[in-house]
Amino acid sequence: MPRGSTATRRSPEHAWLVTGPLGIFAVVLSVALGVLSDEPVGEWALAALIFGLVLVSEMPMLYFVNRRQTMSFTITEIPLLFALFELPPLTVVLVFTLGSLIAQVRRRIAQPKAWFNVAKAASASSLASLLLLALPDMRGFGPGTWAILFAAVGSHTLVTLGAVAAVIAVIHGIPAGWGMIRSSGPGLVAAAINVAVGLVVMLCIRTTWWSALLLLALAGAMAVLYRSYSQFFRQHRTLADVYEMTKAMSERGQDGTLADSLLVRVRAIMQAEAATLWLPAQGRHPEVLLTARVDERGLLDISRTPVIARQRACDEGRTVAAGTRVGGDRDVREALRGAGVKDVIVTPLRSGQAIIGSLEVVNRLGDIGHFTKADLPILETIAAHAAVALENSRLVDRLRHDAYHDGLTNLPNRRRVSDALEKAVGVRAPGEVVAVMLFDVDSLRQVNESVGHAAGDQVLTEVANRLRASAPSAALVGRIGSDEFVVTLRMESVDAALELAAQLREQIRDRMVFDALVLDVDTVVGVAVHPNHGSDPATLLQRADLAVTKAKSAPDGIQLFSPGLESRSSHRLGLAGDLRRALDNAEVQVYYQPKVTLRNRRFVGVECLARWEHPAHGEVAPEDFVAVAEHTGQLGRLTEMVLREALRRSRDWSVGGESLAVGVNVSARTLGDQQFPALVRDLLAEYGVAPELLTLEIKEAGVLDGTERAVPGLRRLRDIGVRLAVDDFGTGHSSLSYLRRLPVNEVKVDRSFVQGMATDPVDLAIVNAVVTLSQQFGLAVVAEGVESELTLELLQDIGCQIGQGFLFSRPLPYERLEAWFAAQSESEAHPSGADVRRLRAVP
Repeated sequence: MPRGSTATRRSPEHAWLVTGPLGIFAVVLSVALGVLSDEPVGEWALAALIFGLVLVSEMPMLYFVNRRQTMSFTITEIPLLFALFELPPLTVVLVFTLGSLIAQVRRRIAQPKAWFNVAKAASASSLASLLLLALPDMRGFGPGTWAILFAAVGSHTLVTLGAVAAVIAVIHGIPAGWGMIRSSGPGLVAAAINVAVGLVVMLCIRTTWWSALLLLALAGAMAVLYRSYSQFFRQHRTLADVYEMTKAMSERGQDGTLADSLLVRVRAIMQAEAATLWLPAQGRHPEVLLTARVDERGLLDISRTPVIARQRACDEGRTVAAGTRVGGDRDVREALRGAGVKDVIVTPLRSGQAIIGSLEVVNRLGDIGHFTKADLPILETIAAHAAVALENSRLVDRLRHDAYHDGLTNLPNRRRVSDALEKAVGVRAPGEVVAVMLFDVDSLRQVNESVGHAAGDQVLTEVANRLRASAPSAALVGRIGSDEFVVTLRMESVDAALELAAQLREQIRDRMVFDALVLDVDTVVGVAVHPNHGSDPATLLQRADLAVTKAKSAPDGIQLFSPGLESRSSHRLGLAGDLRRALDNAEVQVYYQPKVTLRNRRFVGVECLARWEHPAHGEVAPEDFVAVAEHTGQLGRLTEMVLREALRRSRDWSVGGESLAVGVNVSARTLGDQQFPALVRDLLAEYGVAPELLTLEIKEAGVLDGTERAVPGLRRLRDIGVRLAVDDFGTGHSSLSYLRRLPVNEVKVDRSFVQGMATDPVDLAIVNAVVTLSQQFGLAVVAEGVESELTLELLQDIGCQIGQGFLFSRPLPYERLEAWFAAQSESEAHPSGADVRRLRAVP
């Protein structure tokens, strides 16, 4: 029965609720017949002949299906007509009761139904006989006799109909019983036709016995036509049912109820006790074993099909059938008896040449009682349609899965995560938040470039597995970018979300071992929560991404979103067009911060720094407009502008009698530009500046990333003759040994360590180690952020050569640089007699 049906089916044993009263009714009427009839029994020879006709008439000629039961048209009314006209009443009851009993035994029908049919035949024939006694005596064979016989046979038909409707109502419910009565029109018409045919036969025989020969010939021809029509009717019904099944499967294949629709309809078409679908495990699809049974509302995960029949059908690729009417292999039939099954058909499901499962039916129901060889092509046809529908359903499921999952890690993708977040934020729960934790895999690009993309894919897969294993069962883990993973779930507080993010990050940070390859992979985490930080998936993911950017510079690698992050990002976005106009109108200026030798405080050069005074926003932080330039394709223009200005000032510098050495910051992206070394060479030639007066400063993350990516560009610049410096050294995770591999001349220690060395022994130790090892490699060391005399003395003690910072000067415009140099320097005697100027420290 399809799911959702409210009808309930009782056990067939409940048929005794109708069989018992029918038996009592038949006994009472038979006793009445014995009392009221003058000659209740007799005419045994004629009774034997009519008994033979009863046995023939019990063979069904035409079948039709009502709900789960197969009903049949018979010619029972014709021998009943003869019996009522020729035999005593009790003989009629005995003949029809015994005939029905033999018919049930021959068909091997289950006991509850068999005894019901016997009781039904006894009660109907006894009522017809009693009605015949109650009506006027039949005289001759005219219309009066016809009417009496018609009434008696009609009572038999009505009792039969009422008994069948009653037992269906008991087992299947009252609506089913009423349905049986409403659909009884064709049966009543057939009964009336049978009575008319019987009267015609009796007229012919009463006229002459020779007419029996013609009637037998006519009966034979009618039987053949009747059988042919029966076969045509069944084929037409089966074709219509298969069409409806195919149509239903095409509709249900998209909503996950294909198995329900298929099995219920297969069971109904084959009129079987149970229909089973078996699909072995395939890929991500688990094994499927579902059964629709006549007495169950839903599908079961058990089957009565012997395993040997299923295995043989799938191994040999052929339909395997076993039973009384279809024969079958001996071992299969023995397995049937052991399982208590009377017959079975198992048909393999094919996808091309491959066997993808089997379709099985067990135990034929109804008056037919057994599967026949004619049922095999029907099930094979159904199996062919079912296999196509199942493959299409799996294909659609695979496409749907691929549309919502990442192909590498099999995690939900951005679309699936957004859909889940949409549902999660739609439910407000007091005291709870929906947390979105965005994990960014650090240094994945370096892994891809150093050991290949296959290793990078292994890293991503391992990160996915660790997140899946470590995240709570209620969490949704997804991959929404090349190196971005997201974990989202409902939690009790923001603090709980941050704590979980830290725990998951620690799980990912464990060492990853792939055969002989051992990798240390880290992640940073951005956290945003609903409703604090947004009410829709797009906003939450965007703000978690902003938090990830900030987390890259956070000490613990975890950052909770704050409104300040968004305002800065929005601010940068709005600067893109303004920066282009500022470069066109020369509104971006270059400031110069002096570099000074720490031992004798001599001025050795400047670092050139871009500054932008926005007409509306005021001074724009360099990291903001440099980031805007990098993401909008204007970084090349900005770098060239600073280079030109720096080289022009170096050429024009005349203060102190020495050339001005200049340092210019260059990004890793600019360093990777194949045309950049040629540009530097051309600009040096254009302004007539010696290459050794130009120092190009590249941040540590741009050159010390564990790969050789920056080396070709650095070597080409070194061949030109310019100096190369590693800027902000110490902020990354690079090893000092990497410095040996790079063609650099200078290391600049990051200001965060220099400013802390006077109060933090760890910072002092770091600066000392950088200075000592760099000098051993033959590199100059510049300390950034020198702001106090104590820091200056400590740097002098550890042997640092050059410094820059507010202790000497802030970044200055070129005009003020000249004034600063004149004001902050003083003449100092020199053995050569030259006037050498020494800088004074300034607050």
